[in-house]
Amino acid sequence: MTILIEKIYALLWGDIVSIPLPGGESLGLSLLVILLIPTGIYFTVRTRCLPIRLFPDMVRSLTGKKQQNSALSSLQTLIVSTATRVGMGNLVGVVAAISAGGAGAVFWMWLTALLGSSTAFVEATLAQLHKEEDPLYGGYHGGPAYYIHHYAEQKKGKKLKHSVLAVLFAVSGLICWCGISQVISNSVTSAFANAFQIPPIYTTVLLVILAAIIVLRKDATVKVLDIMVPVMAGCYFLITLFIIVTNFSHLPVVFERIFSEAFGIRQAVAGGFGAVIMNGVKRGLFSNEAGSGSAPCAAAAAQSDHPVEIGLVQALGVFIDTIVICSCTAMIMLLVPENVTDGLAGMDLLQAALQYHLGNFGVIFIAITLGLFSFSTFIGILFYARSNVAYLFGNKWSFQTAYKILALIMLFVGGLAAYTVVWDLGDVGIGLMTIFNLIALYAMSGQALQALKDYESSKKI
Repeated sequence: MTILIEKIYALLWGDIVSIPLPGGESLGLSLLVILLIPTGIYFTVRTRCLPIRLFPDMVRSLTGKKQQNSALSSLQTLIVSTATRVGMGNLVGVVAAISAGGAGAVFWMWLTALLGSSTAFVEATLAQLHKEEDPLYGGYHGGPAYYIHHYAEQKKGKKLKHSVLAVLFAVSGLICWCGISQVISNSVTSAFANAFQIPPIYTTVLLVILAAIIVLRKDATVKVLDIMVPVMAGCYFLITLFIIVTNFSHLPVVFERIFSEAFGIRQAVAGGFGAVIMNGVKRGLFSNEAGSGSAPCAAAAAQSDHPVEIGLVQALGVFIDTIVICSCTAMIMLLVPENVTDGLAGMDLLQAALQYHLGNFGVIFIAITLGLFSFSTFIGILFYARSNVAYLFGNKWSFQTAYKILALIMLFVGGLAAYTVVWDLGDVGIGLMTIFNLIALYAMSGQALQALKDYESSKKI
């Protein structure tokens, strides 16, 4: 089984195509990069550069009101999806991308986010168009499993209990989120051990108890995220803003590095242009999750005046995750003299950067921030899991609770030990989710594009 997981992981995430570049180097492309980048370009063209053209509408869509108390507002769906998008990848992942690809990786990360916004719009709009009433939690639920199922019924012209592709997506999602649960706890316990010398067992037990109190209660998940996400993202943004203001004179040099290295002016000579592009592209794709089918599970739970409004909100979510939060980490790192972080990597590098800017408070701040980012991700993915569990097993409390308990067990195990094969299983899960979801997006995108046309027509009246 371990060998099979590793082979699938290599197929999904390993370089399967190599493009020769000037200077004798090459640009390695994984299967998911080959699938997601053209998809982003395709939907950006089909929506006529929606992320730029309709950015004001994205912001206005946050004010949409719900008509049912049990349904989510457009702002709440953004909060839930941001909780899962913003995590360790926005901190350590960005540091790794810049360490491996240089400052130029930031530019390619930004570009990938703009393309991903269009993909996020299409999948979220489809989730709205195909949502169903949720008899357990109230309001609505849905996501790729549901719109894939409805498409299969439409093609076959009859009611189906399950669709093969929808089942594959739902199972892949549940596998992915279990794997992520272990990564989350391991990241938090490691950060707290480094910052406060707290033994992992204490952090793990506290983490699992807090998580259980929240996720095992019917209505606690969204209420907790409504408070946690704006506070943690806002604090991280304000701290970064303070660092930028206090280092304002260095900003021109930082942006000069980003744009010059993005196009290989320095890397072309050093032989690292391929690393610049791919590290930025991969970080952008992995962080914002556009096309993976995760965020539509939150989008389906909303009620709005028009399905497109929720699609616009989720497109804005990609912008917030990558353009704002990931850029915050990039600025924190790039505004530090290189000799301060020489020889460091990952969390150690980020802690050293913040210690340079803020002293010992910086080390404490980043550990707490990582803990909050990761904890909110765990709560958010269990919100996503609701719809997949319901699709596979029906609307039954027993199955909903069983999956939550399984995720809590994985959270506990991950806090005490790192099992690489389980982490790979999480990456395999999200990779398979993406493939199954993209098949549906190409087949069903006409519905989302027609909804966009109707939305824009109604604005002109």
